[in-house]
Amino acid sequence: MDLGFNKPRHDTRIVVAMSGGVDSSVTAALLKEAGYDVVGMTMQLYDQGSVVSKKACCAGLDIYDAKQVADHIGIPHYVLNYENRFKQSVIEDFADTYLRGETPIPCITCNQTVKFKDMFGMAKDLGADALATGHYVQRMATAQGIQMHKGRDMARDQSYFLFATTTAQLDYLRFPVGHLTKDETRQHAHRLGLQVASKPDSQDICFVPDGNYAKVVERLRPGALEPGNIITQQGDILGQHNGIINFTIGQRRGLGVWDNTGEPLYVVAIDATNHTVTVGPKSALARQSIHLRTMNWLTPQPETLNNTQVTVKLRSSQTPLAARITSMTSDLTCIELEEPIYGISAGQAGVIYNDSQVLGGGWITSNASA
Repeated sequence: MDLGFNKPRHDTRIVVAMSGGVDSSVTAALLKEAGYDVVGMTMQLYDQGSVVSKKACCAGLDIYDAKQVADHIGIPHYVLNYENRFKQSVIEDFADTYLRGETPIPCITCNQTVKFKDMFGMAKDLGADALATGHYVQRMATAQGIQMHKGRDMARDQSYFLFATTTAQLDYLRFPVGHLTKDETRQHAHRLGLQVASKPDSQDICFVPDGNYAKVVERLRPGALEPGNIITQQGDILGQHNGIINFTIGQRRGLGVWDNTGEPLYVVAIDATNHTVTVGPKSALARQSIHLRTMNWLTPQPETLNNTQVTVKLRSSQTPLAARITSMTSDLTCIELEEPIYGISAGQAGVIYNDSQVLGGGWITSNASA
């Protein structure tokens, strides 16, 4: 494994962000095996005793697991207490986004504000030449500069969650398992004798292990469960709800209302100002024009992409959709999809690709037109 530095590996210090999972553990072990000077670093992001789900990343035993792996492969290991930073930058933003009637992606916010900002600073303070993570993406050095590409394992590709990585951060980052499949990563874990080799993958949002987002928001923002009306697109009142934070765009289950058409109803709009939830037929969810704000570009001349054919992911698990960039300003990038898509919510991310290369991405706004 060669990370591309022009000096001996034993003189090349690599800090590895160790979450306690198999991917970051294998990352650290492979780099140590390759002869690099490896330092493990784990973030404590909240009260470890308050999260007991084994499906949540950074759960209660993860710091212990990371320490055990570090001891096993013979590297120093540090635990960084970022509880206050995480609460302010990720958890508070999560609550406020729901209160705006949008749907947040806290994992992207965490990468953007804590992992790839605070941890970067600490890695550099330790004299590290690079920060390595266990993400399934690939970093490629080309004549046009450093590029981010999808991970080789399409089922595990995490480029959607890393679109907000800046070019300066990408220059400092390394992703040693990005060219592996998940099965190959686990095979390395067994070969290297790592106790986390069979540890299940994290699936839940770390601070919402039971999936009850509304309870978290209500705890952080007392009064968030303000009641309001559930209305049709024509403004007719069909019923009441006990808080907009219980609803997301495209939701069908649990509405408890019907109209005279007999068609299934979906949440098609959420008005945070008037505390109304608008419902309608599935056809009302169709969107073909997508507007992205706060763009982060990972290509040196994004203006050349205007009026070009690209693909875009609007959900993390989605196959990229054929699209064209129709206009670009300093504040907004507009994309026209070849085919309409249903159930897209403001607050989610739109990530733009050219084949496997991540060109950039931004946050979906509520003013996308049908």
